[in-house]
Amino acid sequence: MFAVVVKVQIKPENRTEFLEAMFDDARGSVANEPDCLQFNIVQDQNDINRLYLYEVYRDAQAFETHKQTPHFTRWLETTADWLAQPLEIATGSHLFPADAVWQKQG
Repeated sequence: MFAVVVKVQIKPENRTEFLEAMFDDARGSVANEPDCLQFNIVQDQNDINRLYLYEVYRDAQAFETHKQTPHFTRWLETTADWLAQPLEIATGSHLFPADAVWQKQG
């Protein structure tokens, strides 16, 4: 499996609308992309304007496909001015658990 971890720092004055757009992208990813197995949004315990996205795809190509979807491009365009810092994106391959145990998020 291919994992994506994104650190997001939101401008405080745009937090509410950013979260709405973020939830729309996450829902669209899980509902409309068969190869997006998981999309989690985690709020930092010490800074409510810092989020961590944890996404799992079948492979790197599935993530490339994700970046072309309408819900992702809408999110990217809508939220660009609401970021306090550029996105920090890390990608990698899962070592544990094994690929065979992954199931699609419901």
